[in-house]
Order: sequence, then structure tokens, then C-alpha cells
Amino acid sequence: MAFNHLPAGVHDALVPLSVTPVTHSVPMAKNHRSDRSPTDTVSRPAPGTVLDRLASGPSRASRITHTEHLPPREGRHAVWPDRIRSEVIAAVQACGIEHPWAHQALAAEHALDGDSVVVATGTASGKSLAYLAPVLSTLLDGSEAPNGRGTTALYLAPTKALAADQCRSVKELSQPLGNAVRPAVYDGDTPFEEREWVRQYANYVLTNPDMLHRGILPSHPRWSSFLKSLRYVVIDECHTYRGVFGSHVAQVLRRLRRLCARYGSSPVFLLASATAAEPAVAARRLTGLPVVEVADDASPRGELVFALWEPPLTELQGEKGAPVRRTATAETADLLTDLAVQGVRSVAFIRSRRGAELISVIAQERLAEIDRSLARRVAAYRGGYLPEERRALEQALHSGELLGLAATTALELGIDVSGLDAVVIAGYPGTRASLWQQAGRAGRAGQGALAVLVARDDPLDTFLVHHPEALFDQPVESTVLDPDNPYVLAPHLCAAAAEIPLTDEDMDLFGPEAESLLPQLEAAKLLRRRTKAWHWTRRERAADLTDIRGGGGRPVQVVEAGTGRLLGTVDEGAAHSTVHEGAVHLHQGRTYLVRSLDLEDSVALVTEANPPYSTVARDTTSISVLETDTEIPWGEGRLCYGSVEVTNQVVSFLRRRVITGEVLGETKLDLPPRTLRTRAVWWTVTEDQLDEARINPEILGGALHAAEHASIGMLPLFATCDRWDIGGVSIPLHPDTLLPTVFVYDGHPGGAGFAERAFHTARAWLTATREAIASCECEAGCPSCIQSPKCGNGNDPLHKRGAVRLLTVLLRGAPEERPGAREGEPGAREEQPGDREGKPGARPEAPSAPAPRVPPAP
Repeated sequence: MAFNHLPAGVHDALVPLSVTPVTHSVPMAKNHRSDRSPTDTVSRPAPGTVLDRLASGPSRASRITHTEHLPPREGRHAVWPDRIRSEVIAAVQACGIEHPWAHQALAAEHALDGDSVVVATGTASGKSLAYLAPVLSTLLDGSEAPNGRGTTALYLAPTKALAADQCRSVKELSQPLGNAVRPAVYDGDTPFEEREWVRQYANYVLTNPDMLHRGILPSHPRWSSFLKSLRYVVIDECHTYRGVFGSHVAQVLRRLRRLCARYGSSPVFLLASATAAEPAVAARRLTGLPVVEVADDASPRGELVFALWEPPLTELQGEKGAPVRRTATAETADLLTDLAVQGVRSVAFIRSRRGAELISVIAQERLAEIDRSLARRVAAYRGGYLPEERRALEQALHSGELLGLAATTALELGIDVSGLDAVVIAGYPGTRASLWQQAGRAGRAGQGALAVLVARDDPLDTFLVHHPEALFDQPVESTVLDPDNPYVLAPHLCAAAAEIPLTDEDMDLFGPEAESLLPQLEAAKLLRRRTKAWHWTRRERAADLTDIRGGGGRPVQVVEAGTGRLLGTVDEGAAHSTVHEGAVHLHQGRTYLVRSLDLEDSVALVTEANPPYSTVARDTTSISVLETDTEIPWGEGRLCYGSVEVTNQVVSFLRRRVITGEVLGETKLDLPPRTLRTRAVWWTVTEDQLDEARINPEILGGALHAAEHASIGMLPLFATCDRWDIGGVSIPLHPDTLLPTVFVYDGHPGGAGFAERAFHTARAWLTATREAIASCECEAGCPSCIQSPKCGNGNDPLHKRGAVRLLTVLLRGAPEERPGAREGEPGAREEQPGDREGKPGARPEAPSAPAPRVPPAP
């Protein structure tokens, strides 16, 4: 991975840049208070000027593949609904916000009417205030009840950091309201002595879905007074609840609604999302309720200059002699350095913690060569820091003491960092929603801003920097989740039965698959029917059957051999490929070697080491078709969707030299195979099509394999999945189809909706795949088009030109995708989500390994 080594060129000479400021003013938004001090009003360089300076070094200008200019936008004010208490309006005004934007007032109106509503507007558009105003007003009403707790509200955030940040904001905003609003965080870090107070007296509880699943719902009798009075459930950053994690959260919310109904309440759901396609559809799928959509962003925006940046090729050679680009990590470190030299306040986003630390270290070294005082003005920001450390960094960035920050997505979600001039994004973050979320961190006080996306060396990033229309001319994606996945639903039915025995009346709430699962759960001796209800049969906690963020199964504990210290855990599904014997394991910047992996006890023993190599697992994958749900002709070939069984076995691992990526050797492994029943999309071609594409038997395997790799790399542009969520197999003659076949499958038991989305948008998906291969400047294939660092077969065989010819012929027979066709119809094109989605390059070949097919006995 890019952050594991410093390639050649990381210490290229830095060209000192002029720091002469250029005046550029954009009217400040009057709705939002500025976090900048009155003395911080110096002229700031225009974003276009900053970009020109970044591109002024040797060969720099050629690295910019596209520049997008988004003009400033005026805001539209409204007035708060008259049902908002005057005390709340006064408290909002005391924070410097005179009038709401139109979308804030509209969302508040719906909330007060009792309509569940999703606010899907841009970064810094005031989504928090849109739900806080009606919530605080209602809590104020409830505080006047005889027991002082006539109304309660629950706030859910995807991370503990965001919940803590929101709690601080609520306390600040509600301070003029006295004790009427009593916010409190309830999560794994909440001291036990405080938890009883939260249950009994807090009326605005901030938590996360994990704590709701494991801590609150199983203990609902202790929360009875809170649940009985629950009026609002706020779901912040709801676009993050996608895939299998989102499916689990959807079932947790159904369990919450069921318990609320038992206690006599029916809460209104208020959801906040980054801009998304059809947010109401995703919100309804998440909550199980009708949801009103508020997506017309009325907030103002400063000018944004957005550049796409492709690092240059180096003289290094990778696998099979392929050319290698300079890493996005090294390139981003250079840009952060240059921005600091200009005095431009910036954040560089990167996905890994180690990458964030590495970028900051490189930038500090480069700055020290120019001016030692500048080196102290760049730092790293990531998860794992203490809260006071994070607050100190945020404050240093606010004040201008820090000029540059290399950050993980810990800084992306909702945490308020304003006053930035530029954002550099090291590698496409996975979705257009996330891309705009990160880019929106600059210019949050209404001023102009610069955003730069630096491409990683993979097919999706390469495609995007050469096809800017895929980023700038498409709405952001819909959220893909499937609450009816039986592998997700089954453990939640058990958890619900443990909370209150299940009855026939509950089946509508949990969806159409619930009733058919109950006999299976009884056969597994997890549930038992007594009279008219299903009961949990075990002493163990039913909520422990599933980890809502993991793939299921028992996590593998990573233990330091000499001390017995628990370093962390690895999902059961990823253990075979990441903590096998001999694997290099990274933890909090330290390097360990895995000495043994005990699958029976789920323990990996490691010792600290500093090997000059990294390790990459190799695996073999076979696939069989269980059932074909839908198939449509593509010329003489066919496009199919259905159920498959995937058998995967990790068979060896490679040792790669850290600096050059050179393969030092391969070591065999003896690990058992694992099977996964899931959903897949697959396509076949006939002999006549192969002849037309000039594909002879010698290159057939390489052409199919190359098309498979690239199609997996491109699928995340059309389905909101992660690289670990999908896998693929290509076979010159598959025993079930009796034809050359390429499969792409969901890497989660029962499927996660990604392969289904691929089926419905196959023409656009495979067209983009062909373009990505054909437009790559390499001769015979490289990581930017058809190679995968995760390939179980060592990227052999691959045939780039054969893949282009094969996809060209296949696409000639593709039926026209019909906008508006009903989902599931042949040739249907889901106009809203399908060809408008983005997520990072997927892991070709094997994804995360499967969870157990039946909820395991605790």
C-alpha cells in the first residue's frame, strides 16, 4: 500500500514558492458565526492563485488533469416556525445566528408536524441546527411536565468522537435554557457511576449504534422512563450507514421502534446526511418509516477551485515489470509542504492512520530544510489520540498556530474545523459524498477554497482523474443497504426475542424474510416457540451473536507473545489473509511478526520486529452457481444475477521489499478452505464472440482475468461498496455455465446489494471498465488499470489488449438501459443510484471471508 514505503522521488527538491498574498474576498455567511478571531482578517490568496503556485515547479503543471471552478452561491433566509419556543430562538441568536436558512426552517416544520425527515444538504449547511431547534424546543416543553422529563431525545452518531463533539455543541447552544436540556453521552467510555444518572435524568442522550445494540436495547427495562418519553431520534451522518453495517443498523432501529411501541411512544426520526441521490429512499430503508426529504441547500458557498492531480510515473518496476507511479502519500506530503510555505491553512486527508503520520513526518522534514520554525506548524490528526490531544490540534488549526494537518477521516465527520484555505485528498475516499464532505472542510466560513484530489495508483483513481464528469457532472450516490439479508436479520431476531418474545404481529416490522427464518432459528436451538411467541433459549446475551460492524464470527485476538498484552482484534473473516503465521502486522505505528495463528481459540501471537519487507497473502478461489434469479441476453452472451457459493483458501504469502516492492520470496501456508453463500453478477461470452474479439485460447485466461480485475476496481463507482466488500473469479470454461465466465460477488453472507446494483447498471459499469483499461498509458498492464496487489494468482495471466477487445464485443450486444424501468426488470437502469455512485477501488479476487451461515452459538 502507498503508505508502507517511501518510493524514489519522495525527497525530490522542493521548489520554494512565493508567499505574496493576493486579495480575494467572498461575502461571509450571516447565518453562521465565524470561528475566526476579529484580528484574523488578513487578505487571503485566491484559490486559483494558490493552485498556480503549486503547479509552478518542474513537471508540476502536467500532473493536473482537470480543474473545476464552482462559483460562489448566495444564501436564502427564512424564519423559524412559530411553534419553536422563543427561548430557543433567543439561544440560537445568542450564538450569532440571526436567521435560519430556508432548508433549516422547512426541516424544523416537518419535525414539529411529526414527520420523519432527512436533511441532505452540503457540508457546513447547518444540518445540526435544522434538527436541534425543534428538538430543543420540544425538550423545553417536556421539562415543564410534572416529573421534569416529559420528553426525551436520542442522538445516534457513527463514531464516539462525533457524539462527544455534538454534546459539547448542544451544551453550548442550550446554556441559556438552564437545566431544561440535559445532554449526556452514553457510550463505552462513560464511567459506570455516571450511567445511572444518564438513564434516569438525561433528556438528550448521545450514543452510537453499537451501544444501542449491545447496551441500551438489551437493558430496556432500566431505560423504560427514557423510552416511554422518547419523541425524537436523531441519526447524524446517516449516509455512513451503508452495506452490511447499514443493514445491521437498520435492524437495530427496528428493534428500537418495537420497544418504544411497547412503552407507548412512537418517535419521529430526524436524519442528517451529506448530499445524496434519493436520500428519502435510503432513509426509509434504514428506518422502515416514510421519510420526507429536504435536499434544497439554501446555505451560501464561497468559490471552490477543485483540481484533479495525477502523480508521475517513476523508473521503478512493479509486478511483471509494470511501471509504478509515485505514491499519493509522497505527492500529498509535497503539496502539504508547499501549502505551508505559502502560509495557506490546509488539511490533507488520507485513509490510513500510518499514512497520516507519514505525510506529517515527510512534510516536517521538508519544511525544516527551508525554515525550522515552519516544521512545528504541521502535525498529524487521527483516531487513537486522546480527546484533549485532538481538541488541542483543532484549536491550533483554528488559531493559525498550525498551518497544516495530515488527517484520517476522524476529522471528516461533522467535527467543526473552519477557516481552512485548502484541502488535499490523498486518494479517492470512496464515495462522492465523502469526497465533497472532505473538500467542504475548506472555505467553511464562506471564503474561497482550494481542493486537490491526488490519485492513487489504482484503476478507479486513474479513471476519475481522466473522467472528471464522473465526479462533477453526477449527483452523489444513493446508500446501498439490505435489511432483509437473512444473515443480518437472523441474529437481530434473536436479540429482539431476548428483549421481548417475538409474536406474529412483529413480523411486518422486521420484513418479509423474518417469518421464514424463525423455524431455522428454532432448529439451531436459538429460539423456542411457546404458545403464541418465540423466546430466546440461552443464558448468553443474544446481542453478542453479531458484531454490527464486522463480518460475523468470533474476532481473532492479536496478543503480544512476550507480555500477553492484547494489542487489538482482527475480524474473523480477514484473519486468514492478515494474521497468518509469518504475516507482518502493523499496530499504532509499530511493526510485529505473527508467530502463530490458533484458529480454534481465535488468537494470533505476535512479537515486535522490524523486517525490511511487507507481506501479501495469496489465495485460490472457486465459485459455483446455486440459483440464477435473472438472466438477460447480451448479444450471444448473457448477463446473470443470482446465488453462488464461493470457496476460498489462503495458500501462501509473498514477502515484498518495503522500499521497492521487489518480491523476496513466497512461503506456503496450510490453512483450511472457507465457503461463503452470497449473491453475484456474472457474464458469459460465446466462441463466436471470442472469434470476433480475436481472442485465442492462449490469451483467453489473461483477457478474462484482466477484465475481472478492472471491473472489480470500477464497480465502486456504481455501488456504494468498499474494496473489502466484493470479490471476483474469472474462468475460461466454468462447469456450471459451460462458457468463459467472469463473476463479481458480494463478500458478505447472503449478499449486501452490491452485485445486484452491478447487474442493474452493467452497461454503464462495463463501459467505464473498458475505458479505464483502454485509456491507461501503460503498454501491457499496471496497477492503474488491470493489476491488483491483492490478486491471489500473482497477477498472472493478464492480457490488457485482449480485455479491451473482449469488453468491446460484449458491450455491442448490451441492451439499452431504460431510465425509469422498475428495479429488477431486464435492462432496467436505476437512474438515481446506479451510474452515479462512487466508492473506492475494490479488492480484486477474495474479499473479507465469510461469517458463519447460521448465527453461531455464543
